[in-house]
Amino acid sequence: MPITPTQYIWMDGEMVPWDQARVHVLTHSLHYGSGVFEGVRAYKTPQGVAIFRLREHTERLMASAKVLMMDVPYSVEELMEAQLEIVRANGLVDGCYLRPLVYLGYGEMGLNPLPCTVNVSVAAWPWGAYLGDDGLNNGVRMKISSWHRHDPNAVPTAAKITGAYVNSSLAKVEALKAGYDEAIMLGGDGRISECTGENLFIVRDGVIITPPSSEAGALKGITQDSVITIARDLGYEIRHEALIRTDLYLADEAFLTGTAAEVVPISSVDDRLVGDGKPGPVTKEIQKQYFATVRGEVVRYHDWLSHA
Repeated sequence: MPITPTQYIWMDGEMVPWDQARVHVLTHSLHYGSGVFEGVRAYKTPQGVAIFRLREHTERLMASAKVLMMDVPYSVEELMEAQLEIVRANGLVDGCYLRPLVYLGYGEMGLNPLPCTVNVSVAAWPWGAYLGDDGLNNGVRMKISSWHRHDPNAVPTAAKITGAYVNSSLAKVEALKAGYDEAIMLGGDGRISECTGENLFIVRDGVIITPPSSEAGALKGITQDSVITIARDLGYEIRHEALIRTDLYLADEAFLTGTAAEVVPISSVDDRLVGDGKPGPVTKEIQKQYFATVRGEVVRYHDWLSHA
């Protein structure tokens, strides 16, 4: 989805004009993929624009940096304020997508990253439905990818690492070129891991099931966690169970979750309709409650919102 430029990007404590937010061609992370990032959304609410689960996203960013032994020169609170500041500075009162990035800068080269400087940036811009409005309303067509998710002992899947997303890009391109909307990736054991950038849920006999993230080699999702909480509060039973591809084919409903994607119904997997191929009642109820939550319409979840 194309980026709509805004006025400023936060870079190492300074507001830099969008077109001047540049790095050197020998920036270490450009060569070795040794950076970490987050995807965060802000929404328009009755009380003004608010970032959804800002603290959790920022804490996960710091945890990812710790896995790569990157010493981030800012605290969680400072990075939270940087994200609020960039929303305010760009006047994004109708909401936006934010991309905090921690990367290794210019000055050292080679596989040893330890001497490198650690730089931080935060960009924000308006962004619509990641998988399209039609997918959001009617469901998306999914394909089991021939590309497997990383083994957690090869690349740490608990961290949101820039270079690791080459794996996701390969799967995404494969799916798109084959005429699908998104890919589902298996772990090394052949069980369901996650999508290219989203967690996955199925509904079976009224029970909502999602793979256990760490065992499946998936990133533990913040939207996934939000949906689990919302679903339980709505009275649904949630189970963490390993899934295989036929569990998707035979599910009553299926949907995916992610900060960029939000909550999206799955209409088919490998050309097999999920249920009747239309968003099911459980999926629609959770989707409706999720969007009400992020827009500040559900009082019990107001502590998930940080107002800019």
